[in-house]
Amino acid sequence: MPRDQPDAAGEVRRLPRPDGHSIAYCASPGKGPGVMFCGGFMSDMTGTKALALDAFCRGPGVAFVRFDYLGHGASSGRFADGTIGRWAEDAIAVLDAVTEGPQIVVGSSMGGWIMLLVALARPERVAGLLGLAAAPDFTEDLLWATFDPATRDRLRREGVVHAPSDYGEPYPITRTLIEEGRRHLLLRETIAIDCPVRLIQGMADADVPWRTALRLAERLRTPDVETTLVKASDHRLSEPADLDRLIRTLVALRAVSS
Repeated sequence: MPRDQPDAAGEVRRLPRPDGHSIAYCASPGKGPGVMFCGGFMSDMTGTKALALDAFCRGPGVAFVRFDYLGHGASSGRFADGTIGRWAEDAIAVLDAVTEGPQIVVGSSMGGWIMLLVALARPERVAGLLGLAAAPDFTEDLLWATFDPATRDRLRREGVVHAPSDYGEPYPITRTLIEEGRRHLLLRETIAIDCPVRLIQGMADADVPWRTALRLAERLRTPDVETTLVKASDHRLSEPADLDRLIRTLVALRAVSS
């Protein structure tokens, strides 16, 4: 099991899961609506955006929680054993056990898919959604659809392939991740979410095409959707101007969701 790694912004705590694993999280109490951050694929709760949100929320005393999925960061388990469904269950468990009252769920990249699944599972708890380069259906549309026949065949035979990454070691992509992900695809039909949604997407994003944000906005049932396209921003959305935009958007979203 990974060692807890407390940082200056908060103490790492652990949420036990029924299968014996545990989810690492940091939470600070405060007023609502609270803010819950869902990180990206192979990311963790010590990333730039997570810490920027943590620092901001502590200022005015807004409740905030960030966490690591199974196999990510300080949580237990192997990354290769994770699936979209399992990581969504982790997020729902954190929402249920760690937070109180209405929440603004912020999702980065894969976390944008997870936040949608959380809102569908707990509509009464989710007051608003804020997606940052949100990547719903990425296992099908951005991975499987881009694999050549040889890669698809190797994945079927060996159960795993390693995709190159600009952010570190190659990503292990398992057959289970792809196949299980098909049970959670959202962009094929109307997404039955009615809360306010804000989407921020860099047009220089090499990982998630900016048109994905427009597809998502179109599929959401709620009429209260605003999409911000930032021409010069990349997938990270972690430059100072991006973080300022994130905080401004969060403040406005909390105001309309209170």
